[in-house]
Amino acid sequence: MIPGLSSRRRFSDLGEQEILALAISSEEDDAAIYRTYAQRLRADYPASAKVFDDMAVEEDEHRRRLIDLHRTRFGEVIPLIRREHVAGFYARRPIWLTTNLSLETIRAEAAGMEAQAAAFYARAAAKTQDAATRKLLGDLAAAEARHEAHAEGLAEGVAGVARAEEDATARRQFILTWVQPGLAGLMDGSVSTLAPIFATAFATQNSHTTLLVGLAASVGAGISMGFTEAAHDDGVLSGRGSPVKRGLASGLMTMTGGLGHAVPYLISDFWTATGIAMAVVFVELWAIAWIQNRYMDTPFLRAALQVVLGGALVFAAGALIGGG
Repeated sequence: MIPGLSSRRRFSDLGEQEILALAISSEEDDAAIYRTYAQRLRADYPASAKVFDDMAVEEDEHRRRLIDLHRTRFGEVIPLIRREHVAGFYARRPIWLTTNLSLETIRAEAAGMEAQAAAFYARAAAKTQDAATRKLLGDLAAAEARHEAHAEGLAEGVAGVARAEEDATARRQFILTWVQPGLAGLMDGSVSTLAPIFATAFATQNSHTTLLVGLAASVGAGISMGFTEAAHDDGVLSGRGSPVKRGLASGLMTMTGGLGHAVPYLISDFWTATGIAMAVVFVELWAIAWIQNRYMDTPFLRAALQVVLGGALVFAAGALIGGG
């Protein structure tokens, strides 16, 4: 038997008092989560924060109505029963994980919460015989279903210009935290490793040696770029976000950029490996130009000229040095 399951009740075994107690504790939890979302978003997304504040107030009202009904039917003492006490019942993401959620993810989480709550109330209402209890649970199921649509777009509270501004802020933060350092890393890894890798390739014409040099150059560059990005800006004043996230983005993309044209040298035939590596370089450089155009609003021709021409010159330097 799996530890802990023996102490959990099945939903079908709960009595009406226990269902009400479960609903009360669930509303308390959801209100706390919405207030945490609001606090998390307030500085950058005030309109969305206001919506989550309002949703928390509505959850408080649901809890009050449930408590009033419990007091009328069963008295003042509410049994202690929570989601984790019921087998198969939906769980909530721990509140402390909200610091890592994007605006769109928080919106999706809220919509999912309301959908789960609506399904619970509909199921609970069908299981209840008391007319007043059944009516309240049915009303709450309908209310939660309305909240689901509300949370999916936050359309009722975040409309028009406010929603567009918040989406623009979220996109800007994504670019500053992930795209910008990742792109810098990809450019550095792809371009700066071209010379040592292809100089080694043409000098030795040995796939194994070239692979070792490529791995060393790529991993070393990734570590260096990652630590440099994380250390030089804590993100507090610049608003560029977590230095750990930026360091990871920069380091991993730097390593990826170098490994792209090093890994083909796993192939023992030197010229086959070199042909594939050159094709990978071509794809890498055009991908960088596309990312610059897509996320950094750099005109495509300018990006192509900067990256592709620059990469071609570095590649040529490596080939000439290695072949000389």
